[in-house]
Amino acid sequence: MSGHRIDVVVPAHDEETTIGRSLAALAVAVRIVRRAHPATAVGVTLVLDGCTDGTAAAVDAAVRTDRTWADGTLAVHTSDRVGVGRARALGVLLARRRAAADVPPSGHWFAHTDADSRVHRDWLVQQADVLVDGGHLLVGAVVPDPDDLEPEVLRRWRAAHPPGSALGHVHGANLGVRADVDRAVGGFDPVPEHEDVRLVERARALGFDVRATTALPVVTSGRFDGRTPGGYAEHLRRTYGDPA
Repeated sequence: MSGHRIDVVVPAHDEETTIGRSLAALAVAVRIVRRAHPATAVGVTLVLDGCTDGTAAAVDAAVRTDRTWADGTLAVHTSDRVGVGRARALGVLLARRRAAADVPPSGHWFAHTDADSRVHRDWLVQQADVLVDGGHLLVGAVVPDPDDLEPEVLRRWRAAHPPGSALGHVHGANLGVRADVDRAVGGFDPVPEHEDVRLVERARALGFDVRATTALPVVTSGRFDGRTPGGYAEHLRRTYGDPA
């Protein structure tokens, strides 16, 4: 897989309790894709979106303790609070700048996840395989962290998601898009939520090859108090929480 590059983009707003585990999971995925595709360059761009807690310190601790990040694979950018849509778009812009000039846009892939999420160890191999196969976008699944859910909420979620059930949503925590396709559809909109859904809708409308998979879901926070008003946390609360 020579002449290819994968850049992971991660926005983070006040995620001091989750960012360490998120980066640890990404580090494993980076090491595995490097073994599977040794000629492929890999980078991770983390955008600290107006964080007011200890997220930056948690990132520093993760970088010091994991040799995966010792070679500059992880780039951390701090911004004022701009919201998830702008933060993702900023991460893409920064990742484009990091890519070598000899990597064509059709060989450059953006893999998106969130700072409250943990990717599967083979997640980047999955993304790389779609790139090699000529796919334009990959829409992946997410599952809530069962440790975050009350037993009854977890029971309701599992009842609604039996093994093999179809993918029903677009999640920024598990999304991949080729660089030239990202540019063709205008990238992420500067909106406080659903920037991921809007990008995929435009790609489908323009006839791009959008693939969906339930394999290797990303584990994301099961909290009810999310960072965006209509995000995954609100979906969990409305759909599986106690109506009372």
